[in-house]
Amino acid sequence: MNVGDWLRGLGLGQYEAAFRENEIDASVLPDLTEHDLESLKIPLGHRKRLLKAIAALDGTASAPGAPAAPAAPDGAERRQLTVMFCDLVGSTALSARLDPEDMRAIIGAYHRCCTDLIERRGGFVAKYMGDGVLAYFGYPHAHEHDAERAVQAGLALAGAVPKLATTAGAPLSVRVGIATGTVVVGDLIGSGDAQERGVVGETPNLAARLQSIAEPGMVVIAESTRRLLGDLFELADLGSRDLKGIAGPARAWAALRAGAAESRFDALRASNMVALVGREEESELLARRWLRVKTGEGQVVQLAGEAGIGKSRLTVALMAHIAKEPHTRLRYFCSPQHADSALHPVIVQMERAAGLADAETPQDRLDRLDDMLRQTATPCEDAALLAEMLSLANDGRYPAPNLSPPQRRQKTLQALVAQLEALSRREPVLMVFEDAHWTDPTSLELFARVADRIATLPVLLIVTSRPEFKPPWIGRPHVTALTLNRLAQRDVGAMIDRVIGDRPLPASVRQDIIARTDGIPLFVEEMTKAVLEADNDGEARRTATANPSPAPAVPASLQASLMARLDRLGSAKEVVQIGAAIGREFSHALLAAVAGRPEAELGAALDRLIEAGLLSRQGLPPHANYLFKHALVQDAAYGLLLREPRRALHARIAETLERQFAETTASEPEIVAHHFSRAERAESAFLHYERAGDRSVARSAFAEAIAHFDAALAQLGSLPPGAERGQRELAILLKQGPAVMMLRGQRVPEIERIYRRAYDVAKALGDEQRLFKALWGLWLHANVTGNTDVARDRAEELVALGNRSGKEELVLEAMHCRWSTAGFCGDVAGTLAGARDGLRLYDPAKHGGLGAEFGAHDPGVCAYFVTGHSFAQSGRPRAAAENAERSIALSGRLDHVPTTVFAATNALTTFQMIGDRTAVIRQAARVKELADQLDLPGPRSLALFFDAWARACGDGIDAGLQAMEAEFPRVSALGSMPVLYAGMIAGIRLEAGHAAQALELLDGVLAKVKEPGVGFFLPEIHRLRAECMLRVAHHDFDDAVREFETAILTAKLQQATGYQLAAAIGLARAWSSAGRPEQGAAALREAAGAFAGDDDGDVTALVATARQMLSGLAHQDAAVMPPPASP
Repeated sequence: MNVGDWLRGLGLGQYEAAFRENEIDASVLPDLTEHDLESLKIPLGHRKRLLKAIAALDGTASAPGAPAAPAAPDGAERRQLTVMFCDLVGSTALSARLDPEDMRAIIGAYHRCCTDLIERRGGFVAKYMGDGVLAYFGYPHAHEHDAERAVQAGLALAGAVPKLATTAGAPLSVRVGIATGTVVVGDLIGSGDAQERGVVGETPNLAARLQSIAEPGMVVIAESTRRLLGDLFELADLGSRDLKGIAGPARAWAALRAGAAESRFDALRASNMVALVGREEESELLARRWLRVKTGEGQVVQLAGEAGIGKSRLTVALMAHIAKEPHTRLRYFCSPQHADSALHPVIVQMERAAGLADAETPQDRLDRLDDMLRQTATPCEDAALLAEMLSLANDGRYPAPNLSPPQRRQKTLQALVAQLEALSRREPVLMVFEDAHWTDPTSLELFARVADRIATLPVLLIVTSRPEFKPPWIGRPHVTALTLNRLAQRDVGAMIDRVIGDRPLPASVRQDIIARTDGIPLFVEEMTKAVLEADNDGEARRTATANPSPAPAVPASLQASLMARLDRLGSAKEVVQIGAAIGREFSHALLAAVAGRPEAELGAALDRLIEAGLLSRQGLPPHANYLFKHALVQDAAYGLLLREPRRALHARIAETLERQFAETTASEPEIVAHHFSRAERAESAFLHYERAGDRSVARSAFAEAIAHFDAALAQLGSLPPGAERGQRELAILLKQGPAVMMLRGQRVPEIERIYRRAYDVAKALGDEQRLFKALWGLWLHANVTGNTDVARDRAEELVALGNRSGKEELVLEAMHCRWSTAGFCGDVAGTLAGARDGLRLYDPAKHGGLGAEFGAHDPGVCAYFVTGHSFAQSGRPRAAAENAERSIALSGRLDHVPTTVFAATNALTTFQMIGDRTAVIRQAARVKELADQLDLPGPRSLALFFDAWARACGDGIDAGLQAMEAEFPRVSALGSMPVLYAGMIAGIRLEAGHAAQALELLDGVLAKVKEPGVGFFLPEIHRLRAECMLRVAHHDFDDAVREFETAILTAKLQQATGYQLAAAIGLARAWSSAGRPEQGAAALREAAGAFAGDDDGDVTALVATARQMLSGLAHQDAAVMPPPASP
């Protein structure tokens, strides 16, 4: 029904604009009360006509005194509700001694009183139960501050019921209980006149039980309600009570009266105010305007921004900034309840300034007003008008103004401006006019006059409002319009830090808060506090989840304001719920396909959502896209849906995507999977999550792949057990393991867990092909974590499995495990022989896909790499570099990203081991570029670490060492060579003169060696340790000699001739420094002998050094020998 047509049909079309401005549509009409129509300034006669016409819409008029039928949403909703239960005290005794007609009159008066006071504050009387009244605040329409409204209504009832005129003799009284919580509300129960909207949840029962413990005339509230009130009311703690039907003790509070806080902001925020963040420029602007004011140049600052953006917080910061300066401060506060109460903000400010609330008699109130007005030398005529404005009876001390109502109004406004002028003559004045969008027309006229007048007065007027408010003073030369924008991410992070203090907060939860709060300071503060509170209950992740979730995910403190925005939407609310289920962003085409509404109707609903500031639109329908401006609005809209409608909606979205949006289904299968998951269609969700994971792996998006595979595994619990489920689980695990390796490294415990589960499932299924792959993953993890015994055993088990299978690719992969294990054990000869055999079998055309199949890297690429490593340890730098380049070249032909990364990063180690600083710098740049392209933190750290080593080896030892130290914890946790990384940093520490720190690091490495003499790079660790001992005071020379000898012995066992030679040179130098060069000669000759006759250019500087040292020893021997005898 079109409300404009309906009004014109009644001959009341002049009110169409007012109805439209206040967003009153057909769904709202049945809930309108006479008070609502009066607030629209509709005359009494027209109000009566409208109420009759509204009642006729349902075909019947409501019975007098019955609750008005709510303009409720279709079907039940899940929402936060504040429930009030009030009971007439002693009604049973009254009914026993009063005539039924008298009792009927009392109950009728009581019901009318309840209805009037509850509806005035935005509540809804849901049910009369004899002497009891059940009321809802937050349904069918939520308002901002519903909990506050409920307590206000309760206190008003406690004060009004005893004043009812009755024949009962003694005054009546009520008990009131109030509780707030999540309920399911809206199901129609009963029939005919008894039909009502039911509410399910603990909250109504709690309100009723709290009412039962109240004293006559007392309002008792639950802890859940108290949390939403701050210091708005004076409360008395009643302690924890055991209440029938309520699990556990329930803390109760008595609401006594309105609090003494000057403003709503002070009442709700002052006690735990977070320091101002991200408003430096705005704060400086206000401070500069205040400096102008002090020179007599009046200023107006119009401070606009959406709810929660920090307008009040900014004004409080200015007040704190100038607190020690002489000035007068005037604060005025508007509220939606008093938008039609003339000069209400001004009246409240003057009452507060004069202290009228504490005055006990009318005479005392006038005396206090006189005291205040005397300070500004107020004329008696003005004082009379101000006393009248404050509803103070004139006792004859002022002349009675003989003015018409329009004259009285104008004179009163002039008197108020004169008050400001008088105050400003004494000292500068700061005026703050808060929430001007809720101002009454008379106050707006007053402040328009003030804004004009203060141009030449030392007055700063700050007006705060929401963006829709259009003040008449904009455009004046002395007026500054300032719109507050949302906080930047870094400022949101700083604000979170200030809220949590020293309490830990997981990084993922922090990101969720940043994503969901959209830079709105109030949202950031309340969401962070909600997470901390939920964390105490073990529910932090439920409270801060990146996905739309049921209503409790929205902090209770924000529920009312968000729901109020949604409840004003009328029929457009269903559209916003569909959009919320689709996601933060959605297309017009998908929404239209799911909603199934006529295009005109859908377009009108979307226009309304955009006008309400809930959505933004890009493009034009039907090619438009929509975005929720606030993630929490999306959450609130989604949270209204009950479980079954929610499932059905997600199923409809998923099926629509599959049927009509094939391109989206193919390119973003995770979106379809999400909706099938929410629809609890596990099999379909599993298939789409698996496709999403596969697609992410193909794009090298490994973090996303892991998340999708996790989501796929989560769906399996809803599928029937059996072999098919096992096969699906096994397939996902064997895909997930390689993705984890690429993103987080091969050493993380997660690898062991994934492949252990895969091994168990494969064994249970009797699937030997996949059993081999699972065991291969277990072998790899043992190998890179230094569990050499386990790695050797698993390698031999793989050889047995491969041989038994008769499949060439499995035989090759088993050989791959053998040579790699030999390499990690430091068995140079075994590694070279195994890799040589593997390369004879390896054919890129046949085996080039094994890297992808087994998920780590290609065996041929690995064979070249370990060959290069082995030659490096053998002191053959040219052969080592050639094999590293072959490894890189082959990886480039295979088009397998993990293999490419493997070859690139391991070439770094080869070039470092042969001491080719230039090659390391070149290769580190390549690895860094690759890591940046693929967003791989591990390879990026390796590139930075090796580049720093190369710089440290040049002229930048201090800067290089510092950079290495920064990356060392990350690279050590990554991959297969933490011993090498430790040796690299120890070597640089030693060169930089930090021998003690280098020795401490090397001692830690050796402490982890499980099998003496077994381990890659171990001879070098011993050699470096010996060099450190020579430089550390508490180690003697013999300790160093023994460590050199251990290095030589270990290298001989591993056949690492290059390392053997390096250790022998170190030993020889040590003996030479001690003046006994001959002691190191034997070991040096033996080590150098391995390179005898090697003059093909592939010899290291160490070989040349050894030969030079041996030549010097030969000359010394010749010099001490006696000359030959003469013949």
